[in-house]
Amino acid sequence: MGPYILVIDQSTTTSRAFVFGGDQQIVSTARMDVTQHHPQPDWVEQVPEEIWATCLWACKAALRQAGVEAGELAAIGIANQRSTIIMWDRATGKAIGNAIVWRDQRTAADCVALNQAGHGAMVSHRTGLLIHPYFSAAKVTWLLDHVDGLRERAEAGEVALGTVDSFLIHKLTGGRVHATDATNASQTTLFDIETNAWDPELLALFKVPATILPEVRDSADDFGASEPSILGAAVPILGVIGNQQAALIGQACFAPGMMKSTYDEHCFALLNTGSDIVRSRHRLLSTIAYRLDGKPTYAIEGAIVSVGGSLSWLHDDLELFEWSQIERLAEASDGSKPIYLVPAFVGAGSGWQEGDARGAVFGVTAGTKRRDLVRGALEAVGYQSHDLMEAMRRDWGRNTE
Repeated sequence: MGPYILVIDQSTTTSRAFVFGGDQQIVSTARMDVTQHHPQPDWVEQVPEEIWATCLWACKAALRQAGVEAGELAAIGIANQRSTIIMWDRATGKAIGNAIVWRDQRTAADCVALNQAGHGAMVSHRTGLLIHPYFSAAKVTWLLDHVDGLRERAEAGEVALGTVDSFLIHKLTGGRVHATDATNASQTTLFDIETNAWDPELLALFKVPATILPEVRDSADDFGASEPSILGAAVPILGVIGNQQAALIGQACFAPGMMKSTYDEHCFALLNTGSDIVRSRHRLLSTIAYRLDGKPTYAIEGAIVSVGGSLSWLHDDLELFEWSQIERLAEASDGSKPIYLVPAFVGAGSGWQEGDARGAVFGVTAGTKRRDLVRGALEAVGYQSHDLMEAMRRDWGRNTE
């Protein structure tokens, strides 16, 4: 074993791999996009084997660029898109259907029914989450109810369930390990973040057999070793964590009150609350930031659903500008006549959590130009970020960094 670490970063749109040296600096990186499928409006799926193939290609490409052999790796780490679910046959390892991605909205009506039946408070208290299509549990119920014979096979112990990290661990270890970490488990709506265990009452509510669930381990733990035939040597998998929690660690937010906010198509903000589970009064989430030596560190989490997505809509669908024009157009807009763009394309995010909300543009006049819409889309990020940060500060009740 050498000083190098191979890290897999499997996100919603891209599979990346990084090789880090002993000085914790990036030696090489490689990436490949992952296809998103929309078989019906508001449905978002991915092919599990494509997720695996793109990760494997990225790993091999990054190692090749670095000139590093698998035998020189000290460990593999995994950071992954959260709440996306995959089921596979335990005997063959073959995925059962497509992955249902966290953004998928097919269970919206089911979630409304559960909330109207009065289950929201119990679910929120135990999981820190809301009954919402984003999270795993309702997706699992949907799969079990809509794939012929799947529920019976699941109850017989023939089927395994996992988030993306679990599936990658399964593939890397040749099916020997079925596990996840506490951060990924905490994003399923099936995991009690106070007891740090799968909750029997939640499993009963969502009709999920316990037999299909992975073992929950610490974020830094032994997740088995890769099959030698995959990378060229057996490499231990020693770190697994959800991608937003990984960003919290990457920004060194280890002390209570420290916060990270990362932006791409969406924005996710996490505020470290230490050993305290802070219950939000503003429809934010309580979650596990990381778990080490069996001790969880908690966080408040909030999201902005559409950040880059607003600009993508103006660029891809309305064809209003080229990407190189954004800054020039925004600077040319007359700020004294503002346009307010509400980018609720797939609902409103943290602070509202209204899945049925839809976008709007206010302040449009006969003199409104494309530059004003671009500025409105950019300013919407700032307005939403301000609202999110203020809600987090009010919930935390102390100073934040």
